[in-house]
Amino acid sequence: MAFTGDRPRRPPLPGTKHQPKFHTCRRKTGVHYKPHGTSNSGTPAWPGRASPPASRPGSPPASRPGSPPASPPASRPGSPPASRPASRPASPPASRPGSPPASPPASRPASPPAMPKAAEPPGRGSDQGPGPCKRAKAASGGPACPLNFASPRLLFGSLIAPVEPETFFREFWEKQPLVLRRDDPAVAAYCQALFRLSDLKSLCGRGLLYGRDVNVCRCVKGKKKVLNKAGRVHFLQLRKDLDQRRATIQFHQPQRFKDELWRIQEKLECYFGSLVGSNVYITPAGSQGLPPHYDDVEVFILQLEGQKHWRLYHPTVPLAREYSVEAEERIGRPAYEFTLKPGDVLYFPRGTVHQADVPPGLAHSTHVTISTYQNSSWGDCLLDTVSGLVFDAVKEDVALRAGIPRQLLLQVEGTAAARRRLGGLLRTLADRLEGTGALLAGGMKKDFVTHRLPPYHEGDGAELSTPG
Repeated sequence: MAFTGDRPRRPPLPGTKHQPKFHTCRRKTGVHYKPHGTSNSGTPAWPGRASPPASRPGSPPASRPGSPPASPPASRPGSPPASRPASRPASPPASRPGSPPASPPASRPASPPAMPKAAEPPGRGSDQGPGPCKRAKAASGGPACPLNFASPRLLFGSLIAPVEPETFFREFWEKQPLVLRRDDPAVAAYCQALFRLSDLKSLCGRGLLYGRDVNVCRCVKGKKKVLNKAGRVHFLQLRKDLDQRRATIQFHQPQRFKDELWRIQEKLECYFGSLVGSNVYITPAGSQGLPPHYDDVEVFILQLEGQKHWRLYHPTVPLAREYSVEAEERIGRPAYEFTLKPGDVLYFPRGTVHQADVPPGLAHSTHVTISTYQNSSWGDCLLDTVSGLVFDAVKEDVALRAGIPRQLLLQVEGTAAARRRLGGLLRTLADRLEGTGALLAGGMKKDFVTHRLPPYHEGDGAELSTPG
């Protein structure tokens, strides 16, 4: 399985069930909206899968926005894919979990380390509609759910299986890409049920708007060209953009409407302790939606429909804190090159330069990008903590309330004595921080608690309002 964020609030979407709070984060090519609640479904297939509850909500609750880029997110349409390296890379090497990945050949791009596919335990069916995994659907022959929702840790473990979480964070997290092949028809069916092109037809009836909910774009001569109309989104126009203009459709925060994505992202927010956003990208054959770029988020990609050809490059800004487009001549040859098929998962760290296209002659591609850890670095924590620490310390320490030297602000570089004084005050603050029992990153905590997804609940919610 797979995954893939300024913070304005906005009213709920028409046709949604709840009144959500929305949060936007910069990420990738657009804006991610993190809503409170929404849906799709599935049921167990991999080892350790816990049985899901038997009931499900009648209609998908509205959710909130997630974490992505500064400008409205663009989808992956585009002109013909950028030229590829002369030679094709080898298929991803199969390595055992826990062992270091083999280094790519020097003469051609390699695939990121690939892990062997997980064992194929018997699965149970589920529907593909807005409801969650449901055991009662087993007899209907619906797609099996390969994820374990018993706890946040078990969910993440089932998402990256057979790689153990300890191995993942030791060898891949913030270090290098990872491809997980899911050569399993049951897993592919589950992924395809998470979001399809056909789902947009009914969703367009809910008052979707260009920019806020949907972006249409394509890559033209190494630049992103936005093809949005004004006002409400109509499915027939989207099909015309997809089929005739070879444009990519980017759908923001699908967890607002798909319960299964809501369930996944809510559990991941609990696991990471960081906001989690998502975008769906639908790209036609012979097209590319976005130019080479890097993001400020950790990215998990789950291929849902069709196939997509990926090229990954070494970071120009490791663990980047902002989104940026990179010129082809600057990034050189790809370090990794591979094609994802339904059910496959791709992870790469923030700052990884990447681009993706759909080769000619194939069906359209649909994938979901689930992203997290935006503005969650030690630097962000320090910025948040120090301001609160100084605010509190000034009340108690008269040395911090003493005035700065006269004309200090008129000097270009300041004096050595002033720098020594500031250094001493910082060391005093450091000692104060080490002596406190609380982490003072109050702004980051407030942002997370305020904008995270609510727990997914199956049922009509009547019992939640019953006293006792």
